[in-house]
Amino acid sequence: LITRFLSQVGHEPLPPTIGRNVLGRKVLYLPGFFTYARHIVEVDGKRGLFRGLTPRLISSTLSTITRGSVKKAFPLEDMEHVSNKDDVKTSLRKVVRETSHEMMMQCVSRLVSHPLHVISMRCMVQFVGREVKYSGVFSAIGRIFKEEGILGFFVGLVPHILGDVIFLWCCNLLAHFINTYAVDDNFSQASVIRSYTKFVMGIAVSMLTYPFLLVGDLMAVNNCGLRAGLPPYAPAFASWIHCWRYLSAQGQLFRGSSLLFRRAPVPAAFPID
Repeated sequence: LITRFLSQVGHEPLPPTIGRNVLGRKVLYLPGFFTYARHIVEVDGKRGLFRGLTPRLISSTLSTITRGSVKKAFPLEDMEHVSNKDDVKTSLRKVVRETSHEMMMQCVSRLVSHPLHVISMRCMVQFVGREVKYSGVFSAIGRIFKEEGILGFFVGLVPHILGDVIFLWCCNLLAHFINTYAVDDNFSQASVIRSYTKFVMGIAVSMLTYPFLLVGDLMAVNNCGLRAGLPPYAPAFASWIHCWRYLSAQGQLFRGSSLLFRRAPVPAAFPID
């Protein structure tokens, strides 16, 4: 987890190495997950790999509890009844209802768990500047409230929620249309294909919505007093849109999305003769 986030903020303490792409041409690759993790262990010990783990676990727990509570308070069965077909093809109306219900649960759980997500990100990014500003959950809560107020706990929330919403709708609707119009009922393995469609769509759509995750995580640490959130590592962004535009102009909207084969950024990524 920490290796990916440090890659997202652009912290690359190790030099790139020469490798070959699928066309056989020489290019520069940044160190992969295991090399980066080994570097963290050398600097911080094995404990360094678990920076920010406690608030992360609390955030995940809060998210799970919240989703369960919302689902219990607003059960899908109590919503307006939508007729379903006798076969595996689900009506579009039912898909929309189910996605809306899932979106509500996801947005509420994200809202509740986001403050701990912010703390987790800041605990991890302290690796860059060797800081100890955020050393515990309760002290971090007090510090953020004192320095930034209540809004400090929700920096980066908007792009995260937008990414969640776009992911849910695209994934569910694409899976529905593929299962309904692209998979032939006469095919013997139709039911098997339909069972995996949503999973495959989830992988594809997650790549498309990754920039929202990246921008949300960067905003969580931007201009918070830590070295990785200040120049020269990053500008002090006025908003998440400013951050998005900056990354887009740099061609870095997918920075940190890969853990193994990471091409060095332009201009270093040009083929080596």
